[in-house]
Amino acid sequence: MKPWCMFYYAGSQNQPTPALKGRKRKLHFVEEIKMAESEANPAPEDVHEEDTNAPGYKPPEFEPLENILKKDQEDESLNKYKQALLGGGDAKDPFPNDPRRVIVTELALVVQDREDVTLDLTGDLSKLKEQVFTIKEAAPYKMRVKFFVQKGELVSGLKYIQKTYRKGVKVDTSKFMVGSYPPKAEAHTWSTPIEDAPSGMLARGDYKVESLFTDDDKNEHLKWTWKFEIKKDWA
Repeated sequence: MKPWCMFYYAGSQNQPTPALKGRKRKLHFVEEIKMAESEANPAPEDVHEEDTNAPGYKPPEFEPLENILKKDQEDESLNKYKQALLGGGDAKDPFPNDPRRVIVTELALVVQDREDVTLDLTGDLSKLKEQVFTIKEAAPYKMRVKFFVQKGELVSGLKYIQKTYRKGVKVDTSKFMVGSYPPKAEAHTWSTPIEDAPSGMLARGDYKVESLFTDDDKNEHLKWTWKFEIKKDWA
């Protein structure tokens, strides 16, 4: 089944589901792009890694962006919709000398009423371990990723995987469905759902995180390690 004829739904363990018939069938894939484009929309449900590898799940087949734009040429309104969401397939590469299709450039800690704290992911990733995010216990926060898509092709089924360690022991593994994104010169942004930091004396301390930005085809777009610390206060 082609990717634009499939969609994911929350609580399905990411099993592909046939899209609705008729006109709704044509719109599901571009609607997924629209949702992914809007940071105001809530992020897809967090699911653990083992749940997304359920038996029988097959990633959607690759569909060139050019083919998607050529489909249903007789439907003028649908084609205008696709052009608005996907562009004309002629977006200029933001990093023309970089062969990668997905380039992750920034990770940010976002807390309401506080200045964002960012990590530059374009340099020496080994030095990220020297920077430590401080999070006040019980404070609501989210992580935001900035990335670019280029080389003239839609990227389908992007995922963000995060493994968290405390004193050398893995304490959490989370996997988020990021979505499908078209190439464009401007950056895409995606955020994890808002969650509360751990609290209490036992929760305070240093944590190490291994982050991976990947996709349905298991391409490793970027893998990096960073740290955060839970404190009683922000200071």
